[in-house]
Amino acid sequence: MTETETNAYDVVVLGAGPVGENVADRARAAGLTTAVVESELVGGECSYWACMPSKALLRPVIARADARRVPGLAPLVQGDLDTPAVLAKRNYETSDWHDDGQLAWLDGIGVDLYRGQGRLAGPRAVTVTAPDGTVTTLTARHAVAVCTGTRALLPGLPGLADVKPWTSREATSAQAAPGRLIVVGGGVVAVEMATAWQALGSRVTLLVRGKGLLPRNEPFAGELLAEALTEAGVDVRVGVSVESVTRENGTVVAVTDQGDRVEGDEILFATGRAPRTEDIGLESVGLEPGSWLETDDSLRVTGTDWLYAVGDVNHRALLTHQGKYQARIAGAAIAARAAGDTAEDGPWGPRVATADHHAVPQVVFTDPEIAAVGLSLAEAEQAGHRVRAVDVDFSSVAGAGLFADGYKGRARMVVDLEQEILRGVTFVGPGVGELIHSATVAVAGQVPLSRLWHAVPSYPTLSEVWLRLLEAFRDN
Repeated sequence: MTETETNAYDVVVLGAGPVGENVADRARAAGLTTAVVESELVGGECSYWACMPSKALLRPVIARADARRVPGLAPLVQGDLDTPAVLAKRNYETSDWHDDGQLAWLDGIGVDLYRGQGRLAGPRAVTVTAPDGTVTTLTARHAVAVCTGTRALLPGLPGLADVKPWTSREATSAQAAPGRLIVVGGGVVAVEMATAWQALGSRVTLLVRGKGLLPRNEPFAGELLAEALTEAGVDVRVGVSVESVTRENGTVVAVTDQGDRVEGDEILFATGRAPRTEDIGLESVGLEPGSWLETDDSLRVTGTDWLYAVGDVNHRALLTHQGKYQARIAGAAIAARAAGDTAEDGPWGPRVATADHHAVPQVVFTDPEIAAVGLSLAEAEQAGHRVRAVDVDFSSVAGAGLFADGYKGRARMVVDLEQEILRGVTFVGPGVGELIHSATVAVAGQVPLSRLWHAVPSYPTLSEVWLRLLEAFRDN
């Protein structure tokens, strides 16, 4: 290994996923010279193994399910999905796992890209080991931003590596549907991939250790989803743990704590995420390799005045859109501090993050969709708020009946009774993902219920559920 050169920048960004790209974009827009270091594909996890490929797999599944509930259309969509066509579309959305388009974008905004493994080498310094072994040192006059995201966390089952299990990466990039797929987990990745591959031709068994699906959501969300998955053909088993996994003559055998043998052609473990910080030189600045990085609300790592941790790696909200939000905040904060401006807001936007504390939106792209923002009832009560849950069935909304025959869905708003604002909102039902931004505005903006009465929903749309929720709160 030979060190070839040392280059100086105002800002150095580790990781070229959506978060790192947004930090770099904001820094360059403020006139700061910027370099980005990436060890894999520019565009990151979201572009190639998470958001984009998973939603490309799920979109035809959801579209077909919606169409099957529309009179006059239902008879035309009773056949199987064209799985090769769905996979081809997924491949297109990932650019066949090539990042040429992303490279052109970075070049267009004037950011230098260094390919290779980036590691901190003391304060404001990063070494980049290129694929050919050469090492370049980058120094940062103002900031280094760690945007390396997370990786799949596998359980410590003996012999698991020999089974060659799927993680989220294999589940979103597979080029054929396995005949039988075992999915271990009850969170978002597990239920989305169970939904997708069941519809694409696999026989799916979903093994959930907890009491139900999506444990961080309102309980009714997981209950309605479990019912729908079962109706779709998924074998949903809750309250079971996998105690051993082997591969016998090509067949995966999972043995549960109840003594059941579950066989499959592949097994997906969707059992959590870990920060990708184990090999980025944290020890050189007194931090623990492999740890989550704690930050203040400007995304600056606690105890430093130059190191930022943005996106999943800080464990504040593990979602791409929240990471991009943080990136906009961090980029503005870095630019302001470089200019000597310490105000919380400025021409480049806010410089502190608060939405990732109390107004985090998320959509689970299953059938039914699940969309939520803010706190669940249990979370609000645990936080000490005096709250009341207001529930409405979508059957009371005219737009739901037009959307689909037999529409099944439910909405909940969690009302702070002292301030009369919303602490959280959850929607479950077909098409509800498009409702969640209105709820996000209400929660993030702490809009008083007295003002929400004047936000008139269009008739006859699903959004009229807002009126039904407000009426239910008034009448009880």
